[in-house]
Amino acid sequence: MNSPILLTIGILGGTGKEGKGLAYRWAKAGYRILIGSRHEERARVVASELTNLLDGKAVIEGQDNAAAAKKADLVVLTVPYSAHRQTLESVHDDLQGKILIDVTVPLAPPKLSKVQMPPAGSAAQEAHQILGSGVEIASAFQTISYTALLRDEEIHSDVLVTGTSKEARAETLKLVEAAGLVGWDAGPIENSVVVEGLTSILIGINKKHGTASAGIRISGVPRPSSQQ
Repeated sequence: MNSPILLTIGILGGTGKEGKGLAYRWAKAGYRILIGSRHEERARVVASELTNLLDGKAVIEGQDNAAAAKKADLVVLTVPYSAHRQTLESVHDDLQGKILIDVTVPLAPPKLSKVQMPPAGSAAQEAHQILGSGVEIASAFQTISYTALLRDEEIHSDVLVTGTSKEARAETLKLVEAAGLVGWDAGPIENSVVVEGLTSILIGINKKHGTASAGIRISGVPRPSSQQ
């Protein structure tokens, strides 16, 4: 599947904390952003907030999820797991032929620090089952705290990227870099079970130490020169 030049990113569930943080980072890097939501007015409000935060030097629009999915070159899903299936089914046709980056973690409140994976193996694998072979799936950003994304400081946590193809992972790694983060190709989509599961572990560590910034960092291999 050929990927278009990445100019427009649609973020479904972009009014949430993780979605807003990623939108801020990518808009700052020059991408056109479509904030998607079940409620278009809420998406417009968040788009305005982010535009103001960037002093008007960004192209950010609010849409409903379907419009954002249809108009975007690449789509990112940042909804809670409880809305995962419903959101994917509602934009099934609009995502065909595109790459979807799934940021969803299958958390089951109130035991957020306990790893609880779905029958498909992971949220990303579930997305692949729902959307079919017409959509390339990448899984990423689960171990990045939303509290750090809206800050302009360096984030000392890496991003592991899994996906259904090398192309999907490569395109996602470009966006990782654009967000000012270090990313690693972590292999096929089946490996997403490990990455998604790490989120619950990090939540538990944060809880024990009274923090919100626990992350992961790959060691023992050369890091990109811009991130050393």
